[in-house]
Amino acid sequence: MLTTLITIMVIFLLLNFPMMIPLILGPLIIMLVYNSTVSMDLLMKQLLTGIESPVLLCVPLFIFAADIMTAGKTSERLLDFVGSFVGHIRGGYAVTTAASCTMFGAISGSTQATVVAIGRPMRERLLKVGYKDSSAMALIINSSDVALLIPPSIGMIIYALAAGSGVSVGDLFIAGIIPGIIVFLAFATYSIVYAKIKDIPLAPKASWSERFVHFRKALLPLGFPILIVGGIYQGWFTPVEASGISVLYALILEVLIYRTIPIKKIPSIALSTGLVTSAVFILVAGGQLFTWVLGYAQIPQQITEAVLGSDPSALYVLIIVSIFFFVGCMFVDPIVVILILTPIFVPAAEAAGVDLIHLGIIVTFQAALGSATPPFGVDIFTASAVFKKPYFEVIKSTPPYIIMLLAIGALLIVVPDLSLILID
Repeated sequence: MLTTLITIMVIFLLLNFPMMIPLILGPLIIMLVYNSTVSMDLLMKQLLTGIESPVLLCVPLFIFAADIMTAGKTSERLLDFVGSFVGHIRGGYAVTTAASCTMFGAISGSTQATVVAIGRPMRERLLKVGYKDSSAMALIINSSDVALLIPPSIGMIIYALAAGSGVSVGDLFIAGIIPGIIVFLAFATYSIVYAKIKDIPLAPKASWSERFVHFRKALLPLGFPILIVGGIYQGWFTPVEASGISVLYALILEVLIYRTIPIKKIPSIALSTGLVTSAVFILVAGGQLFTWVLGYAQIPQQITEAVLGSDPSALYVLIIVSIFFFVGCMFVDPIVVILILTPIFVPAAEAAGVDLIHLGIIVTFQAALGSATPPFGVDIFTASAVFKKPYFEVIKSTPPYIIMLLAIGALLIVVPDLSLILID
């Protein structure tokens, strides 16, 4: 049955259908062929069950907040602030890029939104100080991965939904902070060394008065992640409430205080958010149906027994999970991979004694890594479209970042406290 299901899905993909079509039609066809006694009502109920979880309310609200700030001047204020402090050091603009992607990731929760918001203005600055275009794009793509680790992460929300068992979105958000900072520090260190080797020219040093001006302009955007993460950590509000607050905060900043967005533009931004959200929700619904069909056929048990054996260790489970999610996200959208693979590996991870929050960090980290890795990482094609550059030029300078991320992924596997220390 599994072979037939995969074959059907591949055929639909080769016919150039969007991923949501094979994700839904594949399981429907399989059930009609192999078990015609299953009612269509039951299958439709599974689709609806996939989008009933209240935690999914976070998704459109965080996307809406990110869209508002992307349409405004938040990203530029963050870039100017960070650049005024480190832009003059060797590799300073590259460090600024990594830091700004980290900060904007704490606003958007989306790697692709970060590529667009930070990538456009920062690429031009990198080129002006002597970076090759391929190097600048590789830095932007991979630094944007931090958006899946730094809260609010849409990938973590989808994982919590797929994992079930009461996995806390708030705990996942907090657990992602240290891994996200580690990635930033690794990229910043590499950027400084790279700039010294390539003798990248230094940018002018900003005066303290200029730094103060940029700090003042960036103060309120910097308060966004502090409000969201601090509020969840202190128990002031739930992740769903935090997502609503993020929209209100974004509206106040861009419409009332900075006045970068006219109020009449908000409906068009909301429409854009609605289109993106509808695609996400269709994928989530399809993922639920796909997972139910797999469970009905007892395919997860067959896969885990074949791959993991009867009594795998926690370390072995995490290694296998990392491989599956990394490779999967190299070819397919991370949301789809998380929805399909998480329910397969969660039972085995629990049986091996793996903390599901730690597992969630490993999953989202590998999803982030895969989304920026050839051949079909989604961030690569986003960058290619945004910068209007050919595929091979976009991926030319990515290997050093992939190697760093693989090393950090291994570190997260063997040192669980890097993910769990803030929630213990």
